[in-house]
Amino acid sequence: MKVIGIGDNGKESLLPLYQKWIEESELLVGGERHLGFFPEYRGEKLAIKGGLAGLVERLHKESKKTVILASGDPLFYGIGGYLSKKLKVEIYPNLSSLQLAFARMGESWQDAYFTSVHGKSMKGLAQRIDGKDKIALLTDTENNPNAIANYMLSFGMTEYRAFIGENLNSERERVGWYSLSEMADQRFSDLNVVILKKEKDGPYWPIGIEDEEFSQRKPDKGLITKREIRVLSLGNLNLKPESIVWDIGACTGSIAIEAARIARYGEVYAIEKNERDIQNCYENMHKFRTDFMVIHGKAPAGLERFADPDAVFIGGTGGEMRELLHICCSRLKVGGRIVLNAATMETLNEAARVFEMEGFETQITLAQLSRSKSILNMKRFEALNPVFIITARRRHE
Repeated sequence: MKVIGIGDNGKESLLPLYQKWIEESELLVGGERHLGFFPEYRGEKLAIKGGLAGLVERLHKESKKTVILASGDPLFYGIGGYLSKKLKVEIYPNLSSLQLAFARMGESWQDAYFTSVHGKSMKGLAQRIDGKDKIALLTDTENNPNAIANYMLSFGMTEYRAFIGENLNSERERVGWYSLSEMADQRFSDLNVVILKKEKDGPYWPIGIEDEEFSQRKPDKGLITKREIRVLSLGNLNLKPESIVWDIGACTGSIAIEAARIARYGEVYAIEKNERDIQNCYENMHKFRTDFMVIHGKAPAGLERFADPDAVFIGGTGGEMRELLHICCSRLKVGGRIVLNAATMETLNEAARVFEMEGFETQITLAQLSRSKSILNMKRFEALNPVFIITARRRHE
């Protein structure tokens, strides 16, 4: 079976050899738009609809000489990668839509960050693209340029301009540069690609964002994992760029936000029982350009909605220690870690006991920190509340 990439200009995009293979085939597979390029085809046509599993099952049994049509480069966010794992196929790529878009821009593309929101949620896109100089996006009818512009504007990403290519290599081709505001108001063809280019520096936050930068509950200022404790806890979580992270008792979202900026290609889930804190969490997420799932609830209820974690941070247990830790321990992936912050000896003792029962070993750090405070022309130190940082992992891992 041959998988042949085709452009939006149909037959004109194909080498004569590829056209010959199509003419000689007995079964032509592709999207309805692709099949429409060959009205005179004399063999059987099979339109791809729905999932690919059914198509693979059909093609496994197929004895006819078969050609499968795919847009552009079938191995670039296309069906080629999936089919090549399931079937014995030969792949013949065409120019991808993003190659054509960069050509129209007249700019190199080896230094761009490529991602797709085609057929998937934009959740997490903010932290994936923030700070990157050049971003190439594959879109769909829902996650279109308008939706992308409004999404980016909600996170204040006004340092970017967009180059949009529509119907590339067809008679209806249109390309152009847009500000995000212009992009939000325009109408675009369903067949488009978006390239974002940073025109100026945006905000930058290092690990350990200052406490005062976060929106917090008023008048009860200070309901936040303090910066120094936050940095130690994040270090103990051993996060990787693709980690899946839970933040239980998220409050203003300080841990989840910093975790999302580290695990920017992974997923972050947060749960918080106080509705006022959740509003602050959303404000902080948009300020610090992170986008993750936040639910209003008291753990362990609600954790069934989260993907299995590589790392779990627990800032508060709400008195459900035994059941909560059992769920966290049982769902934690191999090699994962749980970090629990405790302010009292009772919480420390109970957590250590439960982790022991679950077959986890613990390492405990007592963080007793003080910050300098100015008095006239002098400085003194003011102590922060001591915090036990409990790091747990399975034995023999």
